[in-house]
Amino acid sequence: MAINLQKGQRIELGFTKMTIGLGWDPNDGVGYDFDLDASAIMIDGDRKLVSEEYFVFYNNLQSPDGALQHTGDDPSGKNSNGDDDESIVVDLEKVDSRVEEILFVVTIEDFERRKQNFGQVRNSYIRIIDNVTNQEIAKYELDEDFSIETGVEFGRLYKRGGSWKFEASGIGYRADLGFFLEKYYKGQIIK
Repeated sequence: MAINLQKGQRIELGFTKMTIGLGWDPNDGVGYDFDLDASAIMIDGDRKLVSEEYFVFYNNLQSPDGALQHTGDDPSGKNSNGDDDESIVVDLEKVDSRVEEILFVVTIEDFERRKQNFGQVRNSYIRIIDNVTNQEIAKYELDEDFSIETGVEFGRLYKRGGSWKFEASGIGYRADLGFFLEKYYKGQIIK
């Protein structure tokens, strides 16, 4: 039986192979297609990106340690047919020892030109599927009204006391993918 998580709720994970599925449905009749992008940011104990290769998104589909594999971009949000729009396959046994936390964020591509935000998106969620049993373990449905936000941290996996836990975050930002990179990257970003 899957757990329906509330914002800020945490659960301990008793398994290591999982899929983090993210889904959403754009409201009908808002003009342009919605290109929402799921990304994972692997950060260290200082809350900084381990290295740029540990920023997993549509242009970098796999982390160097082989722990994260993005299944690919859905540029219109129409490929899912009620299922996950984008997924990231996780193997916690392969996670680089420097990684203390993995953030899962969703951003809206080209939101300024298209005049889009999460207030125009419904049925947004993040869920965890145990890849051994293919069972949904937990799901967090984003039920808040993010009327100006264009980037949302949906959830995070984090290490405490040698075991991995998951927290449903639901933190919205008026930001793009570059914002998250700047927030967690130690090096200089060239724009």
